[in-house]
Amino acid sequence: MLRKCAGCGELKPKENLIKITKNYKDGNIVINPNSKIFGRSAYLCYNQSCIDNAFKKSKLNKFLKTSVSIDKTALEKMLGQKGI
Repeated sequence: MLRKCAGCGELKPKENLIKITKNYKDGNIVINPNSKIFGRSAYLCYNQSCIDNAFKKSKLNKFLKTSVSIDKTALEKMLGQKGI
């Protein structure tokens, strides 16, 4: 399945993207690499420029339809885990 990156707008397989989900039960924002949490989601490429664009232009807020309170460094750690 293809998903759109919130940072660059490219369509990519969802396995190649970081999933960020607003939990439908409690509204918490979760970085969700295993896709076990359900709710409204946004996706980001595994690269620094997409993460920067998503935070700089508040694109995550628009995609998730809420104020995003996650730390940018948590997403940057995902880059290190992916080996990029």
